[in-house]
Amino acid sequence: MLLRDQNLIWWIALGLIWTLSCVLDHSWLQLDQRLPSWDQAEYLSSAIEHGRQLGLLDPGRWEGLQALLDLSPKIPPLSSILSGSLMAIVGQNPDQAGWILSFWHGVVLLTVASWGRCIGGRRLGLLAALFLAMAPGMAEHRVEFTLDLALTGTTTLALFLLYRWQRPGSQGGQWLQAIVAATALAASVLTKQSALLVVALPAIWAGVQALREPKRSLQLVAGLGIALIAIIPWLQHNWITTLGGTQRAVIASAAEEGDPSLLQLESWIWYPRLLPKQVGGLVLGGGLAGCLLQAMKRSNSGGIEKTEGMGWLTGTAICVLIATSLSPNKDARYIAPLLPLLSIILARGWLVLVQAFGKRPWQRAIGPILLLLASFLSAIELIRIQWSDIRDAPGSPAADVIASLRQREGSDHVTVLIAASDRDLNEQTLSYLGNLDGGAIDVRRLGRSKGQSSLARQQAEWWILATGDQGTSRKSARQLSREVRQDPRFERVQTWSWSKGRDIELWKRKPTAPEPKRFDKRFIALARSMEEGPAALEAIFGSIEPWHLLDPRFAYQERVENWALAQLEESPDDRDALWSLALINVLRNRPNKAADWFERIQKVEGEESWARTYRLVVLIANWQTCKASWSASDQIEKLQSSEQRDIITALRDLARTACFDPRGPIGLFSSLEPAVITIIDSIEGTSR
Repeated sequence: MLLRDQNLIWWIALGLIWTLSCVLDHSWLQLDQRLPSWDQAEYLSSAIEHGRQLGLLDPGRWEGLQALLDLSPKIPPLSSILSGSLMAIVGQNPDQAGWILSFWHGVVLLTVASWGRCIGGRRLGLLAALFLAMAPGMAEHRVEFTLDLALTGTTTLALFLLYRWQRPGSQGGQWLQAIVAATALAASVLTKQSALLVVALPAIWAGVQALREPKRSLQLVAGLGIALIAIIPWLQHNWITTLGGTQRAVIASAAEEGDPSLLQLESWIWYPRLLPKQVGGLVLGGGLAGCLLQAMKRSNSGGIEKTEGMGWLTGTAICVLIATSLSPNKDARYIAPLLPLLSIILARGWLVLVQAFGKRPWQRAIGPILLLLASFLSAIELIRIQWSDIRDAPGSPAADVIASLRQREGSDHVTVLIAASDRDLNEQTLSYLGNLDGGAIDVRRLGRSKGQSSLARQQAEWWILATGDQGTSRKSARQLSREVRQDPRFERVQTWSWSKGRDIELWKRKPTAPEPKRFDKRFIALARSMEEGPAALEAIFGSIEPWHLLDPRFAYQERVENWALAQLEESPDDRDALWSLALINVLRNRPNKAADWFERIQKVEGEESWARTYRLVVLIANWQTCKASWSASDQIEKLQSSEQRDIITALRDLARTACFDPRGPIGLFSSLEPAVITIIDSIEGTSR
């Protein structure tokens, strides 16, 4: 009975910590009037898109798994799927979406409390949860809609379940533990690929330990299979764009922001020096003092439950810190997955410290008093930090601009171009506002690059311009704004006051201006030019890129597809139609269909058609590497063109390598360089 009462009190206390955190967070969200900025708006928009694709948000309907995977080309979809599903319950605006963050906060608190209780008893679990709730670094993520809190929740849960499985003896090594740990590890990676920085080293550590026992070895293989089955559908569908996006987000961003390299000492102390602000100075100081005291005693302190799992927890925290420091791109929010682990370690240190003041009643009271005082002061400091960051104004009239557009265009889909890019006025924020509650307004930034201004002004129906400081890309944004204002095809229809003496202007294409030309005919011509080989590819994709900003829902593809299918019914060998359908399926990321169309083109055009080479590329991209290697081997002998032979030989060796054929890597040493030279010469318009 006593044990049951203690459990009930423990759960009530944990629920109270979460409830008070929610009260603080949602009060902040209600008082703060700022608009979601670039990243926050992008993640909110992604959640809405996934909710629509699942058929949970209007207007939307389920169109199959591939259509769902199309929505996450660079970042895994799990967080957006869960957020979109929860939006159907709590709502889509930023304040309502705050409940999604509260959900993830609850996951983290429950995991930390359970982990602490598992290794050190109820007091350790509750104190760790309290420290985490008061950590300024975590409080910031609870009110900003990014992936950081979701990533922290899934990685902490995965590491906790991994700990339970790797425990020695009968406490660990159970099949159910292995299955749920593998599922949680896969879920963390499907939240954000940077989860690998958090879970990879601990998973390898646990895996090496498991190899000592046959039963655990089987569980390790089964767990790896479960994780791969969960991850591979998304990874296979989006691996090319994921690699490109990761390179830009990690390596390119680090270079642009001037982050320290791995060879610099600053890179290795970058995150440790942030810890006082992330977890709180008092909590950190007292916790480290207790940990040091425990290390000096070399034994468990009296009155504290045994903590057999502290070694693994500490090692895991060190692994996470090292792996995070290895990432070239540095940002304070990237340390968030480490904070739950630190909260348990520091809570353990505080419990040791509380017991270190002696055994007399007045001495024993010193420790709890210090702990209560530190907790109280930390809570006050957290409230001060959060409240000092409240903004009582949205920062720009972006919501009024979108409301005006909705009033003028109704429920029709509208693409609006913008020149400025400011924290409170940018394409991500405006697109999110435009798609709220069934809206269909997409905002894109086009025309700042050389040669794009003319195209943007020829095709745009609506423009959002700003006076004064344009935010990022100031010079090009001012030049583009000037050109739009001077263009006789556009007229200003409304103006709003902004800040610092600036205005926001809404411009519309005049009814008397010439109608914008559709992209359909140009696309058909571009698709047909693929038969020229690599020399045409740069121009093709360079021309398509701006049109995908002008037509973000790709309506031209459906029109061209309908035309091409109708054309093939009359003329089955129509090359314009065949090449158009092949390119459309490449752009849609439908490699199997693209390969079928390239094969059909090859039959029409003969053995020397470049469709043969394109087909090999899409087969390799779709991981059909063995099929690609066999097909390439059959084709090489039939080719007369040395240009294609060089490229297909390299593709064959690449496919063999991915197919685990030992001839592949051997052949690549001699075939890769000629193929690269051939492609470069072809693009540059020279001959070898």
